[in-house]
Amino acid sequence: MPIAVLDFETTGLSPNMGDRVTEVAIVLMDNGQVVDRFQSLMNAGVRINAFVEQFTGISNDMIAAAPPAEEVMAAASRFVGDAPLVAHNASFDSRFWAAEMTRVGWHSGAVPANQHAPFACTMLLSRRLYPQALSFRLASLAAFHDLSFSGRAHRAMADAQVTAALLARIQRDLERRYDVFDPCHELLVKVQKAPKAKVSEAIRRHFEGVEKAERPIGWAAAIT
Repeated sequence: MPIAVLDFETTGLSPNMGDRVTEVAIVLMDNGQVVDRFQSLMNAGVRINAFVEQFTGISNDMIAAAPPAEEVMAAASRFVGDAPLVAHNASFDSRFWAAEMTRVGWHSGAVPANQHAPFACTMLLSRRLYPQALSFRLASLAAFHDLSFSGRAHRAMADAQVTAALLARIQRDLERRYDVFDPCHELLVKVQKAPKAKVSEAIRRHFEGVEKAERPIGWAAAIT
């Protein structure tokens, strides 16, 4: 199944404090390869302060000319479909995703089914797999793995593409270190929740569960 790698730029740190999304980018990955992209600025009717404007390079004038947030997020929801999501520091992006999908529901009368799509987090995964890294910020991990930004950092598409490259590296390292073929999103979520010393055990338990789920009904009786 494809995985959707997402990045938001926002007016602040928390949707609970009234902060809104100013830009979204989504990179669709399949078998470790980029197969599609989605990106848009959006106008949520919230002013960007001077610090955030300088940090992201997204100005109030740019937002004034952008399409409405609900329209953009509805399109983003359709683009993601039933793909599970990945983000760097996903606790941040997942809160904004859920909040913006709620607003899509208010606007359209139907909350998108993927409002609570599961997120894997490349920051948490990096903490488990690369404890020797000096920092787990996206730019630091990009330098650690020699991944280059194709645009300005802290713009949604540039960050989403680097996160996608980091995800591909994480999946390759899981394959090499733990003999895992094509690490799926469900496995990534289990690995990111495991203590560093128990990553191998989390992977083993995952495949034991998969094997058990795939056994036909009555298998035990059939082999006794």
